[in-house]
Amino acid sequence: MMRKKFKIGDIKVKRVEPQQLTDRLLLLNLYITQGLTLFIGLIWILLQKRNPLQVINLPENAHFLYWGLGLAGLMLIVDFLLTYIVPEETMDDGGINDMLFRARPIWHIVLIAAIVAVCEEVLFRGAIQHAFGPYWTSILFALIHVRYLRHWIPTGWVFLSSYGLGYIYIHTGSLWAPIVCHFVIDLFSGLVIRYRRES
Repeated sequence: MMRKKFKIGDIKVKRVEPQQLTDRLLLLNLYITQGLTLFIGLIWILLQKRNPLQVINLPENAHFLYWGLGLAGLMLIVDFLLTYIVPEETMDDGGINDMLFRARPIWHIVLIAAIVAVCEEVLFRGAIQHAFGPYWTSILFALIHVRYLRHWIPTGWVFLSSYGLGYIYIHTGSLWAPIVCHFVIDLFSGLVIRYRRES
């Protein structure tokens, strides 16, 4: 019995529209990309000759919580205002968030929000911002949220949000401030999508 030899060139990458994704494929893509994000972030921190455990160390006081929750509250207010000021299609992400959260159990929305917050903040605030500062980190953060790049308003909002996350990281000295903020934003957004669809 002969086995077919695997060649890296046989792998084909093609663009997939959100409507073509199954729920399983969407979740698989999410967890794989977040796992890679965390892995790259930890390796980058090690290459910077820093201890990843110290970077993600939980602070002794709750100071970081006030900054994380405060920025999250401010961002949610601005996000709410944007939904009334700008046309709905301008803030469209291609339906990805809707597919991800609309029929998801609450525990799974909490889990997704927590995983995304930790993985992305370890890479962007923990590793990239240490190397390039908050401005260039925020540009890169906006670019990876490629589904928003068709419209300048959501792209600008992602940039400003990222800059805010970078600011509270610098101000508190704790990665947990942006993690808390990121978690609250994603959790709230996920719950809004789920219950809006239910009603």
